[in-house]
Amino acid sequence: MKTWMTAGALGACLLVAACADPDAEQRTYANSDLELSPSYRAAEVCSCIFVMGQDEDFCNRWTVANPNVSTFRVDHEKKTVESSAFMMWGARAKFVDEKTGCVFED
Repeated sequence: MKTWMTAGALGACLLVAACADPDAEQRTYANSDLELSPSYRAAEVCSCIFVMGQDEDFCNRWTVANPNVSTFRVDHEKKTVESSAFMMWGARAKFVDEKTGCVFED
């Protein structure tokens, strides 16, 4: 049975490779980890604190990405979370309401 499953998986991979366009422009991911990490952290910490009702210590541990390059600051009055990586890349998320949760701010 394993032999058939392995053969089937190999066949599927070969089929996908055969259908690929060799002249297609190679796509690269435009964002680096240093841009993604603060966005992830701002959104997740905002949701953790203002939607889930957890404290900052819990949310700090719950939202750590690897490598841990992002820091965050919570403004409880404005219900916002700002996050940055190396003071060059940053993001801000704001709690809207119970139905919407947190959204990114420009």
